[in-house]
Amino acid sequence: MIAEPCKPGTTIGIIGGGQLGRMMCLAAAELGFRTIVLAPDEDAPAAQVCNQYMRATYEDIDALNTLAGAADIITYEFENISAAALESISSQLFPPLNALRVSQDRLHEKTFMRENGLPVTDFIELTDRDALAQGLAAFGGSGIVKTRQFGYDGKGQWRINAETDWVADSADMLAQPAILERIIPFTRELSIIIARGHDGQSVCYQPIENQHENHILRRSILPATIDPERSNAAKHIGETLVNHLDYVGVLAVELFDTADGLIINEIAPRVHNSGHVTADACAVGQFEQHIRAICGWPLGDPQAHSQGEMTNILGHEIDNWAGFAADANTRLHLYGKPVAREGRKMGHITRLTPF
Repeated sequence: MIAEPCKPGTTIGIIGGGQLGRMMCLAAAELGFRTIVLAPDEDAPAAQVCNQYMRATYEDIDALNTLAGAADIITYEFENISAAALESISSQLFPPLNALRVSQDRLHEKTFMRENGLPVTDFIELTDRDALAQGLAAFGGSGIVKTRQFGYDGKGQWRINAETDWVADSADMLAQPAILERIIPFTRELSIIIARGHDGQSVCYQPIENQHENHILRRSILPATIDPERSNAAKHIGETLVNHLDYVGVLAVELFDTADGLIINEIAPRVHNSGHVTADACAVGQFEQHIRAICGWPLGDPQAHSQGEMTNILGHEIDNWAGFAADANTRLHLYGKPVAREGRKMGHITRLTPF
C-alpha cells in the first residue's frame, strides 16, 4: 500500500525488458512517469523506450537493490522471477510478492484456487512414477502432465491418453516437480483482465475469446460472444482472486468454457498477451490501467468502444509489416526485436469494428 498517489515525474522500475515491459514504458510515459528497466538482454524491446536501462540478471540482488533505490515503485512483466530475490524490495513491489509466489507454482496456484472455492480442474501432485500411474488411473487413463514452474506456450507439458506410451517419457516428465491435471473438454478458451487499486476498488474488462495455434496465442477477440450469465461468472472469478490476493495491478485469468461452466486454467499476475486488444478497443487499455493501479491513480473505464481482434505477428510474418500498416481499420504494434525466429512474437495487429 502506498501512502498517496504517485505524482507525474515519479520513477517506475520495471523488471523484464520484453514487449510487455516495452508497452508498460510507453503507457507510463503517456501519464508523465519515468521508467527504469532491469533485464539481462543486450537489446531488449523495453530498452529502446525507457528512460534508463539496467542490464543485470533477475537474481542479481545488488542490481535489484540499486533499482529500488532509483525507483519509487516497482513492477514486473513476467512471473518466472525468483521470489526470494525480490524479498528485499517487496515493500515497493506491485503486484505484491504473495501473488507472484502463488502464480509461479502450478501446485500452489491450483491449491489456492480450490481452497477459495474457485472452479479448477482436478489435479494431483506428482512425486514419482507410481503417483503418475495412480493419477492416470483416477482420471480414466488420460491427463496432462505440467511442470510446476517455468512452463509457457505449451513448453513443459505432456498430454497423455490411453494410447500413449508414457512410461518411455516419464523420466523427462518427472525431471522437474510436476502435477497431473484431468483433461477437461471445452468449447473455447477465454480470459479475463481485471485491475485492482491500492484502495481495493477494481474494474474488469469484458471476457476475451482466445484462439491458439501450436500452443501459442494467435488471436484474441473482445468482447467474447458469451451469454451474460457466463460473463458475470468470469467477472466474479476475477474479483474473487484479486480480493483474496490483496492484489494491486492488472491480473489475467485464463479460463475454459465448458458444458458445466467456467474452469480456471491459470492466472498471470501481470499484463497479458490476450489483453493487448484492450489498448486499442477500450478508452483505457490494460497497460495504462496497470500503471494507474500500481501508482494509486483512479482506474479507467474498461468498457470497449469497438469490437477488437488482436492477431500476433509471429516469426518472419514481420516481413509483411508494410502490408499490415496498409490494412484499413488496423492498428500495428511492432516490438523492436532484432531477430525473427519461428513462433517468436514480433508484434501484433488489432482490427477494430466500431459497435
